[in-house]
Amino acid sequence: MPYVIPDVVDVKQRKTDIGPPHYKNFLPPVIQKNYGDWKTHEILSPGLMVHIANSGDKIWTVRVASPRLLSTDTLRDIADIAEKYCGGYFRFTTRNNVEFLVSDESKVNPLLDELKAKKYMIGGIGSRVSNIVHTQGWIHCHSAAVDASALVKALMDEFADYFTTKETPNKVRFAVACCTNMCGAVHCSDIAFVGIHRKLPRIDHDNFKNLCELPTTMAACPTAAITPDPAKKSIKINA
Repeated sequence: MPYVIPDVVDVKQRKTDIGPPHYKNFLPPVIQKNYGDWKTHEILSPGLMVHIANSGDKIWTVRVASPRLLSTDTLRDIADIAEKYCGGYFRFTTRNNVEFLVSDESKVNPLLDELKAKKYMIGGIGSRVSNIVHTQGWIHCHSAAVDASALVKALMDEFADYFTTKETPNKVRFAVACCTNMCGAVHCSDIAFVGIHRKLPRIDHDNFKNLCELPTTMAACPTAAITPDPAKKSIKINA
């Protein structure tokens, strides 16, 4: 039997803690006003573009890179910058770029100046390398083969110029997965780096009993290669 919302419930007013609020509640007024009625957009610089509506209204986008794993201090700083120049409006792209949405042209250059002064990396729009998406790495995942965020840092240090100034023949999307589960869907990107397990884990038998729980440690291996080692009150691994 299909679920039916009773007539007595005002669906427009009803609020629950299930799922996020509707995204339209958070669009800048210029986008709300011209929703679905845009004429064109222009890339003004590697990290700046403007969208122009058929009404003549404009909104400017300033894009900066982010490390994806953000501290609360960084998030507060981003929110403060958005409050100062954008009426509080900013967004994260699907590749974790941060985009400040400016509806007042006079605030665009002051915003760019402050971002530069605070060492934010501006760019990534057009035929360039975008921010690198990656899986959790050692910070969250207990089965990671490599530390994805560290590898991303090394890559972006090398390719930073292709985010900020240099162009590529087309848009280029890097991605890093810390194991072959690829929970970050890196195989949907142009160039993917996938970490693999090459060596057996080293077992610290002396500390195992103090730091690890045997059932969950065994369950962590998808091929059941971890078994108890009662003699050492630890585990052994079937190579």
